[in-house]
Amino acid sequence: MKKLLYISTIFLLLCGCAKEEAVPVVVDFEFEVFNDDFSIPVQVVFFNRTVGGEEYEWKFEGGVPSRSVNRNPGVVQYEAKGTYTIELFSTNQDGESGSKTIEIQIDAPVLIDFEVTNLIDNFSPAIYQITNNSSGANTFNWTFEGGLPATSSEENPGEVSFATPGTHTIRLEISNDRETYDLEKTITVEPLLVSDFDFTVAFEDDDFQIPVRAQFENTSISATSYQWSFEGADIVTSSAEAPEVIFNVAGTHTITLTATNGKETKTISKTIEVFPDTNIRVFENIQLGINTAHNTSVIGSFYDIKNRKVYTAEEINSTNQEFVDLVFFGLNQNFDENFFTTPNDLSETSFPELQNAKNTIFINSQELDNRPGFLPFTVLQFDGMVDDTLLQGLSIEETNPGLQPFDDLLVPRIVLFQTQEGTKGAIKIKEYVEDGQNSYMIIDIKVQKENK
Repeated sequence: MKKLLYISTIFLLLCGCAKEEAVPVVVDFEFEVFNDDFSIPVQVVFFNRTVGGEEYEWKFEGGVPSRSVNRNPGVVQYEAKGTYTIELFSTNQDGESGSKTIEIQIDAPVLIDFEVTNLIDNFSPAIYQITNNSSGANTFNWTFEGGLPATSSEENPGEVSFATPGTHTIRLEISNDRETYDLEKTITVEPLLVSDFDFTVAFEDDDFQIPVRAQFENTSISATSYQWSFEGADIVTSSAEAPEVIFNVAGTHTITLTATNGKETKTISKTIEVFPDTNIRVFENIQLGINTAHNTSVIGSFYDIKNRKVYTAEEINSTNQEFVDLVFFGLNQNFDENFFTTPNDLSETSFPELQNAKNTIFINSQELDNRPGFLPFTVLQFDGMVDDTLLQGLSIEETNPGLQPFDDLLVPRIVLFQTQEGTKGAIKIKEYVEDGQNSYMIIDIKVQKENK
């Protein structure tokens, strides 16, 4: 009987101890946001850290899915901005239970963008309208390099002025208190207004004798409109950007350009000096080679008065041969037989005939021209000639004595000519340069511009 009582007592004690050691449920969990991006759509994965639990119930307010009974529910997606409750409830077979509730904030997507609009124009001072097109942010920090204002924390800073020419950076930094984004754009402010110009005269007018045709090159900076005034020209005023004018009155004339861009106006004046028309062209230090120099393309023997060009055998072609006015033939480096001849008859030379060539009359050896009343044109007359008066009085006819070749014994020598257009001229042979097959002579030419 005593033994039975002892066993019962032991059993009761054991049962009492088992009830006191029931396993508690300690609920805990963690979560991780994919890419740490809380902007919708947001994907969140949950990690159950509960101790002592055996059954679970998750509730995801605003989430998809909204409920789960799995220990680890996997990925839950949130597709709308807001603050949502997440709750985990857990129990075990001992009847123990526990729960944990947290809140998660889901943000609207953060997009950063802004627009820069130039008001009027980008000449200094340039004003720009800044429009913020960002979304999902609650703080804004603007920096305007070289601008006024230089910074702003307004969502839309409005108008910003830039006075310094050059490239300026506009920077926006936005945040939603969790994420920060930044964006830069640049604007260019044009240089300050400068009024300036250059001009070039026509090739045939580079002696600045009237009439002089001048082309004006507008080199102004940051200008949008122009007003010109001209003295002594065929037009008095012009609003063209780059006008062409003709100066018909000899003297020193003022050209004035006023440039503006709507914000500034600046004026500059320059002068041009043009001279009376002498009806004479002067070309100096022309080199004409003997026939071997011409044929080996070292120094040409053909001269084009209009284009002031010496042509070698290699350079002459079907396009330019019709412009040749003077042909020089030098037999050899000793210069013991030389003459100028008409381009349309090269039979007395070793040069091939030219097509569509001009006819020019020459008097090579004035000292042999025995026409009654003919007086040789002297070196002194050539050097003193400042207009075409003497040339007008010349009677230039080809005579056999006048066509005779000349040597290098008389230096300087004057050779007279008359072009196909009827203009008269004189050549002064100044020097014979011996250089083997590349020998050449140096000449000056004075010729009428027009036949008068």
